[in-house]
Amino acid sequence: MTHPVAVIGAGLGGLTLARVLHVHGIAATVYEAEPSADARAQGGMLDIHEHNGQLALKDAGLFDAFVQLIHAGGQASRIMDRAGNVLLDEPDEGTLHRPEVSRGALRRMLLDSLPEGTVRWGHKLASAAPLGAGHYGLTFTNGSTATTGLLVGADGAWSKVRPLLSSAKPVYVGTSYVETYLYDSDRRHAASAQAVGGGALFALAPAKGIQAHREPDGVLHTYVALSKPEAWFADIDFADPATARARIAAEFTGWAPALTALITDGETAPVLRSLHTLPADHRWERVPGVTLLGDAAHLMVPSGEGANLAMFDGAELGKAIAANPADIEAALSAYEKDLFPRSAAEAADALELLTVCFGEAAPKSLVEFFMHAAR
Repeated sequence: MTHPVAVIGAGLGGLTLARVLHVHGIAATVYEAEPSADARAQGGMLDIHEHNGQLALKDAGLFDAFVQLIHAGGQASRIMDRAGNVLLDEPDEGTLHRPEVSRGALRRMLLDSLPEGTVRWGHKLASAAPLGAGHYGLTFTNGSTATTGLLVGADGAWSKVRPLLSSAKPVYVGTSYVETYLYDSDRRHAASAQAVGGGALFALAPAKGIQAHREPDGVLHTYVALSKPEAWFADIDFADPATARARIAAEFTGWAPALTALITDGETAPVLRSLHTLPADHRWERVPGVTLLGDAAHLMVPSGEGANLAMFDGAELGKAIAANPADIEAALSAYEKDLFPRSAAEAADALELLTVCFGEAAPKSLVEFFMHAAR
């Protein structure tokens, strides 16, 4: 089967692209490896920014629906030292500058906005081969095949589409997160719930940190950061949750109990999230009929911009195609001309923020960062 536009990956970026194309009367098919929309949890809260993510949602005609998803109070931020002393406490001012929403709810909104059958679940890309004249043959691990006149890699950090354009591969940045959840926190984990407050908590020190976010229904979502070699984490048996929790918590000996409980009281098995990046200035020469968006194009360390950039990429690409449907190469060139400098600037900022959070001056450096941003 031949599809004019094939998008690999039903994340926020790929779905935004499909939605913006749909708004402009252009059909797209999105291929997703997961078997269904509910195959796994979709992560935690996202702050959606005025200057990129919200603009994308406006282009998609979904801004009003997005506003209904906002988690009131989620914009609050608190910085602590290892002893639990509050160094900065910013309330949620109730603005639309960067409101918090559930990633899962946002993805569901995008899915529901697309015509039935747009997303082909259970289609994990095995290979993509050029057929000439900007067309590509797609082979999926379920044995099915397809061809397309425009292939878009929205398939994340380990993109199978990226090698058609670039030899760049993600590299480990030296820091990893360990993720877990605490439930019914106000009743069962009161001290930790009080420490986290209504939004995000950053309890930091050089080369380590305990971060958490309050989600709806009293859920505390914890990300523990450690700057360690990959081999150090490889020695931890994450298949044994109790042992893994104890090993991670041992790196925070002497920290306030309300903070370390965000690790030791975790109610889900701890999950390792190693941080990888592409080069900050990652770009490629124009190759007919194929491009990238989101992490496939500009994988960077977490900075609050990843989802926003992916959606903005998707919207910008969709608008470029809609503006010049008769000349796809011109549309892709226009999209990439703006994509590359935008991505490079954000990647550089993200690396700087990583140092601010876990460098030698932490947590004071993050307090100064917040104070400067507020001016």
